[in-house]
Amino acid sequence: MDFSNIWCWLIPLLCTLLGAIFGYFLGKGKTTTIDNSADLKLWQDKNAKLQADLDACNGKLTAASTAAAAATVAAVAPVVEKDLPFDAAAAKAVFGKTIKQDDLKVIEGIGPKIEGMFKDGGIKTWKALSQASVAQCQEILDGGGDRYKVHNPASWPMQAKMCYEGQWADLLKWQDEHDHGKL
Repeated sequence: MDFSNIWCWLIPLLCTLLGAIFGYFLGKGKTTTIDNSADLKLWQDKNAKLQADLDACNGKLTAASTAAAAATVAAVAPVVEKDLPFDAAAAKAVFGKTIKQDDLKVIEGIGPKIEGMFKDGGIKTWKALSQASVAQCQEILDGGGDRYKVHNPASWPMQAKMCYEGQWADLLKWQDEHDHGKL
């Protein structure tokens, strides 16, 4: 048995063990507590002052906005939104075919089945579709199952707005420039 090989392992192990024990006892005897209560009190006072300033500013802002809102309500008459008139002749002149009012199939990407799904979902007019979010459109499509996953309704509200506002030339140009109504 070669003792020099055992000592090569035993000596570092003993030194490490002694160092750990010595460090433990050396650190155990030393506990210091720092008193930060004065700093804590100073910061609490500053925080209380800033909170009071914030509350005062919020009070002024609330009073000013209430007064402004009351003045605005008194000065503004209720706005009544009118439906825009549908011009079938203008639509036919641009598309070369008769367009019926609120025909959702005019919108690139919407066919008869999707139009039926939208009408069942409460979106029956160009105006209603123009005000719908893309998420609402996607929700209606998702209700139809996996076969409608290929459709992208991102541009449908925008196209519906062009239909509702009678911007037929712009709609046709947009549809010609985009592949199947995709943005």
